[in-house]
Amino acid sequence: MKKAFLYIALATFFFSTMEIALKLCAGSFNSIQLTFLRFLIGGIVLLPLAIRETKRKKTAFHRGDWAFLALTGFICVVVSMVLFQMGVVYSPASIVAVLFSCNSVFVVLFAFLILDERIHPHTAISVVVCLLGMVILIDPLHFSGNTAGIILSLGSAVTFALYNVIGRLRSEKYGGITLTCLSFLFGCAEMLILIAVSHIPTAAQWCKGNGLSLFANIPVADGISLGTLPGLIYIGVFITGLGYTFYFLSMEKTSAATASLVFYIKPVLAPLLAMAILGETITLPMTAGIVLIIIGSLIAFIPGIRLRKGQSLKEDVRELETEFEAETDETTIKP
Repeated sequence: MKKAFLYIALATFFFSTMEIALKLCAGSFNSIQLTFLRFLIGGIVLLPLAIRETKRKKTAFHRGDWAFLALTGFICVVVSMVLFQMGVVYSPASIVAVLFSCNSVFVVLFAFLILDERIHPHTAISVVVCLLGMVILIDPLHFSGNTAGIILSLGSAVTFALYNVIGRLRSEKYGGITLTCLSFLFGCAEMLILIAVSHIPTAAQWCKGNGLSLFANIPVADGISLGTLPGLIYIGVFITGLGYTFYFLSMEKTSAATASLVFYIKPVLAPLLAMAILGETITLPMTAGIVLIIIGSLIAFIPGIRLRKGQSLKEDVRELETEFEAETDETTIKP
């Protein structure tokens, strides 16, 4: 059990430093390039665990599976994580971290629309409280930051939630580690196609002429040097690779519900680290918004305990844990 909570602590720390590390490296790399490199490295780090899981589950992959993984890789890496990286460039790391942590709100909505899952009363309350916290955090009446950064961050959270819900359709077949690893690698392969297209003169000129210079002549290795290599290694190996590794290991040692504590601590820890490392300020609306988001998350995480007639407290808690773990897909991942 001590080892499990060590895994949770490490995953929490790595995920909470993600936006900070990406912001520090943003000036040295193209946003598309940095996304490609970090998920390529992270996917390679996860590959041994994915191979072990595939052998244990005796998973057989067919043409439809590869198409499915190509879809999840596109939504996760090419769309969501590119939007996320651009959000980090245009907004404070603390705001991006908190807004992205709210992707679970959109998971509930997509699960209702796509998987026909019931929205329980405590879940509905959780969604409303989290949305209220997001509005207060952004503070639209007195907002003086970059609107594009907020829109990009929310777009990233929405599309990542979509990736999570679509992943649930086959998560039991592949396993959480395998689904994550192969989605990362497929997404990187698709990004290589995007990078190749960006070097076609006509495409590059069109991007530059339409305010999309970021997507023109995207580099692969430019910017990698002795000075930038430590940051790239930290982002790729530690945050994207080991962060997910420790998250899944903690899930194996405990449960999906316990491991998800990582994502309830991040909205608190990430802004504090951003304040200490980047010098970002935490305003009163930010504090109020973060508190509401945490409360909303806890409402979803700890549904009201009520004793069933004729059951002991121990039996009731065990039944609630079973119900909650059935609702919590163990492959739902949030950076």
